[in-house]
Amino acid sequence: MTQSIVIQVGQCGNQIGCRFWDLALREHAAHNKSGVYDEALGSFFRNVDNRYEDLPNVDAGDTKTKIRSLKARAVMIDMEEGVVNEMVKGSVGELFDHRQLITDVSGCGNNWAVGHKLYGVQYRDHIIECVRRAAEQCDCLQCFFIIHSMGGGTGSGVGTSILSVLEDEFPEIYRFVTAVYPSSDDDVITSPYNSVLAMHQLTEHADCVMPIENQALHDICHKINQAFPSDKPGKRVAMATVGKVTTEGSLAAGAVKSRGGNPSAEEKPFDRMNNIVANLLLNLTSSSRFEGNLNVDLNEISTNLVPFPKLHYLVASQTPLYAVSDMHMPPRRLDQMFTDAFSRDHQLIRADPKNSLYLACGLICRGNLHVSDIRRNIDRLRPSLRFIHWNTDGWKTGLCSVPPVGQPYSLLALANNTCIRNTFTDLKDRFYRLYKRKAHMHHYTEVEGMEASQFAQSLESLTELISEYQELETMQPQEVPRLEAAS
Repeated sequence: MTQSIVIQVGQCGNQIGCRFWDLALREHAAHNKSGVYDEALGSFFRNVDNRYEDLPNVDAGDTKTKIRSLKARAVMIDMEEGVVNEMVKGSVGELFDHRQLITDVSGCGNNWAVGHKLYGVQYRDHIIECVRRAAEQCDCLQCFFIIHSMGGGTGSGVGTSILSVLEDEFPEIYRFVTAVYPSSDDDVITSPYNSVLAMHQLTEHADCVMPIENQALHDICHKINQAFPSDKPGKRVAMATVGKVTTEGSLAAGAVKSRGGNPSAEEKPFDRMNNIVANLLLNLTSSSRFEGNLNVDLNEISTNLVPFPKLHYLVASQTPLYAVSDMHMPPRRLDQMFTDAFSRDHQLIRADPKNSLYLACGLICRGNLHVSDIRRNIDRLRPSLRFIHWNTDGWKTGLCSVPPVGQPYSLLALANNTCIRNTFTDLKDRFYRLYKRKAHMHHYTEVEGMEASQFAQSLESLTELISEYQELETMQPQEVPRLEAAS
């Protein structure tokens, strides 16, 4: 099987990453009962011998070997130390190789230029060294997953500078980005600047981008709380926290540590929101990690869902929706699950793809399903979905036999849909309200290497992107005259 490396940048990226590694361990612990290091584990984890300083891989030889000590295939970057230090001291801290941590102390001050032009340049060689070390420990590296926010300085600035580094140093490896967009009422005044400047880089250097909106995550968590209020006994099932991950011969020995019926006792403020994004990554990579009747490789996602190079923004939705303490929610009916995936309430951005145009759509199913179930639901939903005229059968489907923890099945939908332009238009409007007055621009242009022209270039890039989606939505099929045989 192939391997992937997760690069988590900034406070948001590292907090999501922390949830991802926690949930990935739980998922593999539920699937791997034998304590054997197998190919599924190898996709995101190394099995190392921690008796040595350089943490060499445990040689499995021709047979599978027992788990010695798991290390995440991860690079963690933040220009402040707090979040990364907290992760290292937390329940999954033993997963991380301290040589793969890159931190500073002063932060980026919510300034894209400081992150991209200052720290991105200053730490470029160090970042290359860490990524190359992680890549050399892979047998068949397929993808980099970059997780960062768009509104802050480190996530937007350093996060997007890494993209160009990866493109230069590893041009054949896919670059998938999970980018968290700020809410319209975000408390960072300069977040529209940071987001638009970062978007220019995402459009030019990423292979696939999965935009996530903070407000959409907040709305989803609110719906979960309404559906399963904590004061109703029996509705919630408190999940365990992961125990030691270094116990020889087991994946998560002593993994059950009850929260005593109070799921919020160990939760942090954004755990529930971050958990939804972490589950998106777990579902996306399920076919790369586990067996299935219809596996979908990550390269197939890019090949089938991105018809034009710059239109690589995929609108994600998943069902069932669950947060940290709700992973044993009552299961949805199978057909209802497919209906939910195309509803507005389950989108990870505030948009309604059913009222816009699909360029392509991917469905990644997990659990006790059959290919016939997927085909039946596609046929049922097809009349209510509008696909572009030259790709009316633009479906890519996958089926992984291993369900998520606590559920019999799940569905992740990835839509290349013109509804994304509404999100981008709103961001452009917020950017322009600052830009037309040149407000706060001096904080950016004071940074060495940052030119005022980059604001105009980024705005132009975003405008062109919106226009391309708009043109496709209004495109009408052209009748091609039939050839007639000469008499």
